[in-house]
Amino acid sequence: MNKPLGEMSFLDHLESLRWVLIRSSLAIVIGACVSFFFIDFIFDAIIFGPKNPDFVTYRFFCELGKFFGADEGMCIEELNFNIQSRKMGSQFAATIWMGITAGFILAFPFILWEFWKFVRPALYEKEKKNAQWFIIIASLLFFIGVLFGYFVTAPLSINFLGNYSVSSQVHNDFDIDSYIGLIKTSALSCGLIFELPILMFFLGKLGVVSPDFLKKYRKIAYVLILIIAAIITPPDVVSQIVVSIPLIVLYEASIYIVKWVTKNSDQ
Repeated sequence: MNKPLGEMSFLDHLESLRWVLIRSSLAIVIGACVSFFFIDFIFDAIIFGPKNPDFVTYRFFCELGKFFGADEGMCIEELNFNIQSRKMGSQFAATIWMGITAGFILAFPFILWEFWKFVRPALYEKEKKNAQWFIIIASLLFFIGVLFGYFVTAPLSINFLGNYSVSSQVHNDFDIDSYIGLIKTSALSCGLIFELPILMFFLGKLGVVSPDFLKKYRKIAYVLILIIAAIITPPDVVSQIVVSIPLIVLYEASIYIVKWVTKNSDQ
């Protein structure tokens, strides 16, 4: 039975957090076990999908280029690289870690719910009633971010890096860990970055940021967004702009969210 917040000692809080982490880890393991039943589909259709020149993202940019009169410049006919496994246990390790990653993505709403229950005793009654909206919105933002990372960031990076060569004498043969790592990093990093409005909501509740603060440092934020886009995308302007646009939209949305939080806190 949980004690009221005022009666809980520091060790009680640690014990409660420990069980949150245990249940969250168990949810990830269950999600991983479920994903193992579809592991062939996950690898063949999802992980290695961006390696196919006919991938939906490449076709979209090809049609977009034709629409704007760019001829065939944005169309991809070939991705000139191979994927290989050069270590005895690489493919097995890739299977395990891919299952855990898929388990984390599937279990994300449950993990949010667990951490919400952990902080719930410290919230006002009105805030407790909004728990379901918090879980829904935060999960939706995360899944949209994961999809954006997979369908936009990862293919742009794979296309650029896969076809880049310092010399015609060098052929790209990428290790499976490197290739899968790029896919996972793109998807998960974008998923977490898309949680920016949720982070700003809590920072606004704590009084750490204000709408005026976010407006004042908007230009600096835009520069940081461009730097982040440059890090997670290949070094070409088009890719950086494509990734920067949703991040800028999220930042502008965060200003209105903090403004709403501040207004309601003053009432």
